[in-house]
Amino acid sequence: MVFTVSAAVLLAVIVIVLLKGGYVRFGSMLACTLFGFTLAATGLAPLINGALSSLAGLVAGL
Repeated sequence: MVFTVSAAVLLAVIVIVLLKGGYVRFGSMLACTLFGFTLAATGLAPLINGALSSLAGLVAGL
């Protein structure tokens, strides 16, 4: 749970910085956000969560 919240906050900060910097426009951000919510409702969600957990474990071990 802690990793999920911190990853969500980190990704939100990245999206805000990209949006403010003009690298990503609002429509693109909205489409990517909706794609993420849709992807989370599919059967790939456990695989993605497992990959993120493995990546967090790898980074924590460094």
